[in-house]
Amino acid sequence: MALSIGSNKVKTAVFISGKGSNLNSLIKFSKLKKSPISIDIIISDNSKSKGLNYSKIFNIKKRIFNFKEKKVVERKILFELKKRKIDLICLAGFMKILSKSFIKNFNGTILNIHPSLLPKFKGLNTHERVLKKKEKYSGCSVHFVSAKLDSGKIILQKRVKISKNETTNTLAKKILIEEHKLYPKAIMKIFSP
Repeated sequence: MALSIGSNKVKTAVFISGKGSNLNSLIKFSKLKKSPISIDIIISDNSKSKGLNYSKIFNIKKRIFNFKEKKVVERKILFELKKRKIDLICLAGFMKILSKSFIKNFNGTILNIHPSLLPKFKGLNTHERVLKKKEKYSGCSVHFVSAKLDSGKIILQKRVKISKNETTNTLAKKILIEEHKLYPKAIMKIFSP
């Protein structure tokens, strides 16, 4: 699965909708010598996304797309990615679901990070559902994106113990810390020679 890497890093697009903390950690990771990726563009469906500030801080191109007409928008995004020779998409808190045809037409790799131990708790409101079910553990998963929501092949997971007085907030914070470590590790695992 490894793309051929010379001295050139794998050109990567990161898709975000919110605060962009995973984006920030991926950018820092991309700056390391051992990192196989370079982040060439940030794409968001939300013009108010705080994560877009990282494009200024790190001088990375950003594009904002309104997903009202999904087919049209996805074509525009694919055009943008092809133009920049993007080989890897990292979804990092991107709250739109990409269509089957987008996934098929993007001939690189698409990764996602999800705040649960997949295949458990796919979709939204993960932490609330985990606590309601009185699970002992939760965690995060990095997986390949397939046409079915949160169902692609899992690359890496990290388990997090749920404490007695856990709230959705404390659990979210705990898991986010692990997400920031897991995403780079998963990328290393895919692209290590």
